[in-house]
Amino acid sequence: MKTSLLSALLLGLMIGLFFPQHHAVAGIEVYPFEDSTKEKRFLKLIEEMRCPKCQNANLAGSNAGLASDLKQIIYEKVQKGESNEEITAYLKQRYGDFISYNPPVKPSTWLIWYGPFALLLLGGWGVFHYVKSRQPKNKIANRLDNASEESIASSMAQQQLLEQWENEIPDVLDPSLASDLKNQKIEDKFL
Repeated sequence: MKTSLLSALLLGLMIGLFFPQHHAVAGIEVYPFEDSTKEKRFLKLIEEMRCPKCQNANLAGSNAGLASDLKQIIYEKVQKGESNEEITAYLKQRYGDFISYNPPVKPSTWLIWYGPFALLLLGGWGVFHYVKSRQPKNKIANRLDNASEESIASSMAQQQLLEQWENEIPDVLDPSLASDLKNQKIEDKFL
């Protein structure tokens, strides 16, 4: 009994040490407003502003500490009665144009606004030149085919000439002399 109680305590201690139970409590952020217009402005602002830490989430959807701090700053500024433009200008001054999902069009943001179109044009240009570079190879192959057809035609013409000359040489001559005569006529024609 004593050993089973001791082993149970030891087992419980080992489980507690090796598998600690962390209870994470998520705090729910509550922002009370006196009227619904301020609340709507606040919600609109936190949806339009990007979390600088998350980079792909707005402040409303981020649980990062920095996002919570920015929500608190926006809440306080809305409660003070500052306009949306003033709050946005403050955040842009502090965090740059990147904080806004809709940055202004100016030289420092041209890459954001025109970069996708430039990449699309560059890709189109690359495809065009790739297709264009493939065409001359086909033309060269066609030229080679034409040249080989001409070579075959020329060989056939030569064969026909040889047959015609054989018919022109009299059979009366000695066969060895006829052969020499044929070769001489062939050499005269081609040289």
